[in-house]
Amino acid sequence: VWYHKPAINEELLQSLPNLKVVASAGVGIDHLDLKLLFSYGVKASNTPFIVSTDTADMGMALMLASSRRLVEGHEMAVSPDTEYFPVDWLGVEVSGATLGILGMGKIGYKVAERAKAFEMKILYHNRNQRKKEEESAVGAVYCKKIDDLLQQSDFVLLAVTLTPQTHKLIGKRELELMKPTATLINISRGLIVDQDALVEALQNKVIKAAALDVTYPEPLPRDHPLLKLKNVIITPHIGSATKKTRWVMMEEMAESIEAGLAGVPVPREVL
Repeated sequence: VWYHKPAINEELLQSLPNLKVVASAGVGIDHLDLKLLFSYGVKASNTPFIVSTDTADMGMALMLASSRRLVEGHEMAVSPDTEYFPVDWLGVEVSGATLGILGMGKIGYKVAERAKAFEMKILYHNRNQRKKEEESAVGAVYCKKIDDLLQQSDFVLLAVTLTPQTHKLIGKRELELMKPTATLINISRGLIVDQDALVEALQNKVIKAAALDVTYPEPLPRDHPLLKLKNVIITPHIGSATKKTRWVMMEEMAESIEAGLAGVPVPREVL
């Protein structure tokens, strides 16, 4: 399964009586009905480890691009109408700022490792608190309540798995808790955020900006209001899109398929 295609539904499963395993690219499995799969005796696998480094890099890239207004700056620099560069065209600092990470799994932790090099103050919220030595290694402080993280952070980065519990985790209330100078960065799944509430918050300057590698749907309709806002950067879900990582993802998917066909334990099986 690549980019959620083909759709693994009952019609497909009924048409493939000899199906042994479904190998899915990436870490997210929200597009798979695991109960349905398992009821047909089909195993599932994903590629959760290889994507972490590139996706963390993407999170930092979006934070830097948004804070320093790189997209706007590029457009200004190459525009045929530009005659001079305004001296009051300013971004905001990343170094020394407070980063709040929602979801301190593999990706979130790698973001924290990178943010430490920028001398950022790091807050995080997770289902389970990390070990003290892991927190100390990156200088991260655990927030038991999401609200505390939102109120203190200059940048809020989403790196959580999409589940019924995290669906629209960030809505109108959560956005209003954030600083009016804060930026929201999403490298997880579009449905983690209530997009209508985000549009409203950006238009009304409830928050300063958003940098999104994911939306819903993907791509957005060409007339979607998010596409018209200057304080938004949107990239086409490319968190893991490097040559090396995509090659290894394909290798891991092939390994899972071969194991499923051979009747041996499936590497990276989703249970």
